[in-house]
Amino acid sequence: MKRKQRGWRLASGVSLAGLVAVGLPMAATAAEDAADAGESGAQEISPVAEAAGADTPFVSYEAEAGDYSGTLLEAEPERPHGQTNFATESSGRQSVRLDSTGEYVEVTSTGASNSIVVRNSIPDAPGGGGVEETLSLYADGEFVQKLTLSSKHSWLYGNTDDPEGLTNTPSGDARRLFDESHALLDTTYPAGTTFRLQRDADDSADFYIVDLIDLEEVAPPAAQPADCTSIEEFGAVPDDGEDDTDALQAAVTANQEGEIDCVWIPEGQWRQEQKILTDDPEDRGQHNQVGIRDVTIRGAGMWHSQLYTLTPPHEAGGINHPHEGNFGFDIDHNTQISDIAIFGSGTIRGGDGNHEGGVALNGRFGEGTEISRVWIEHANVGAWVGRDLDNIPELWGPADGLVFSDVRIRNTYADGVNFTNGTRNSTVTNSSFRNTGDDSLAIWANRYVQDPSVDIAHTNTLSNNTIQLPWRANGIAVYGGYDNVIEGNTISDTMNYPGIMLATDHDPLPFSGETRISGNVLHRTGGAFWGAAQEFGAITIFPASQPITGVVIEDTEIYDSTYDGIQFKSGGGEVPGVEISNVVIDGSVNGAGILAMGGARGSANLNNVTLSNNADGDVVVEPGSQFVINGGPGEE
Repeated sequence: MKRKQRGWRLASGVSLAGLVAVGLPMAATAAEDAADAGESGAQEISPVAEAAGADTPFVSYEAEAGDYSGTLLEAEPERPHGQTNFATESSGRQSVRLDSTGEYVEVTSTGASNSIVVRNSIPDAPGGGGVEETLSLYADGEFVQKLTLSSKHSWLYGNTDDPEGLTNTPSGDARRLFDESHALLDTTYPAGTTFRLQRDADDSADFYIVDLIDLEEVAPPAAQPADCTSIEEFGAVPDDGEDDTDALQAAVTANQEGEIDCVWIPEGQWRQEQKILTDDPEDRGQHNQVGIRDVTIRGAGMWHSQLYTLTPPHEAGGINHPHEGNFGFDIDHNTQISDIAIFGSGTIRGGDGNHEGGVALNGRFGEGTEISRVWIEHANVGAWVGRDLDNIPELWGPADGLVFSDVRIRNTYADGVNFTNGTRNSTVTNSSFRNTGDDSLAIWANRYVQDPSVDIAHTNTLSNNTIQLPWRANGIAVYGGYDNVIEGNTISDTMNYPGIMLATDHDPLPFSGETRISGNVLHRTGGAFWGAAQEFGAITIFPASQPITGVVIEDTEIYDSTYDGIQFKSGGGEVPGVEISNVVIDGSVNGAGILAMGGARGSANLNNVTLSNNADGDVVVEPGSQFVINGGPGEE
């Protein structure tokens, strides 16, 4: 339900004893963003912000923070989404539009660079399906090359409330307006190089919008390990545009059967048009797949060893359930994949005939699986971890000890990584997520497990990740389970949902034990959704159908929220005894520092909570709420 009233400050059950109201400058957020972008002269940032987020080999530069000749696009305070609003979908809620020949965006590198990623938007084709156009790259005034930009994977039309109903056919307002272009350059440029993206006379898109630029010094391709066998020995040929699926599948099968020790994917572009899995002698059909196990797959580096597909999943004739598609790997147990890229060809989530964008990594995952330094784009989901029990019950085996590290998942149509079906003791760490179409990271304790009293998602950790620009849903979400941890992440620019949400929608198994939210930094998160009838906070606790217990929020900084900083939402359950300590909430643009909605039930204890510059007041408890907020600095 939409909140009934705003600005009702210091209502029943509220104590100011736990609040420290100080005037942190609004420029602090910009200074932190500038520091994250590698710009000189930024103010010193807090220890929490310094420690949060992924330690990535690339540096991101905001277009609007460099020099530019073009039009600055800036979001309105409400940051409306789903209205063909480029600024709302931009990092930092700003970007630069290039309309005329000679207009440019220019940034100066802080480190050596031999690669570039440009987050951009160009127009769709008149009938949908996207176009390709060029934009010119210069370094220190010298022309380097043309970059190819595409709108094939952007521009979805329809109602974001119904993502499965979105269409590629132009009709009214659009969302998912941005995509990314990347290039490995022939030269390594030293720190201090000025890179310019310029619209030259032969760059012919109706417009170009530049949001941000990633610069990175990519290491040379890794050498083939002595114990690995190349897919070339099974018939794969790099860079020829022919389908290498048979060779890749044969190599993986040979590894699984003990004929070779490791699969090597050398430097090159390798086309894959069917998912890699295990042939099922019982042929139980596309809805009941068997994944790979006891396999090691290594590549020469995510910039160098790239799997790609040209066929949209719904046209491939391969598996397509649930959302699985025709690329990537189906994993059942004890599989290690590292140093490759997996680029799908999805363009949609559900609409136009219930088409899907495919899943890069899916399956049961089991024990002993590790995914490291893998780059995924243009999938429906980056990694869906878990299968329902009824999907070949004799193969039941939830992920246990699974590790994702140093991965890049971008430009998806749904989740980045979702831990479900009893996933436990697993982690996602030091990874980058950008422009996901649902939760960038999720833990979902769903009920479709072998033993609901045991197979509850638990003891999972989502730590030190950088999450940017989910175009639908949350930065991080936890739906049920126990002893799960959200720690040390940086989350920015959610379109319409919280940066972090704990919720009991999606009918999960109950929350129990402790759910800890610690050491996170959130910028410009929260938003309005469901026909703009619901306004979500940066951190939202939503007991939709069941209680949410054991919540700890500590050592966290929340800046420039679209609505409230921390929001306790009305629902069918209560949220008792939330512990909130050492938290800064500054500059909620259209909301309060902390809000308890009219139907909220439960309590929160505040200790050393700093609130400032919040439009609707520091603490708001709406009329009718049974939520109690109390506590004080230094109290236990």
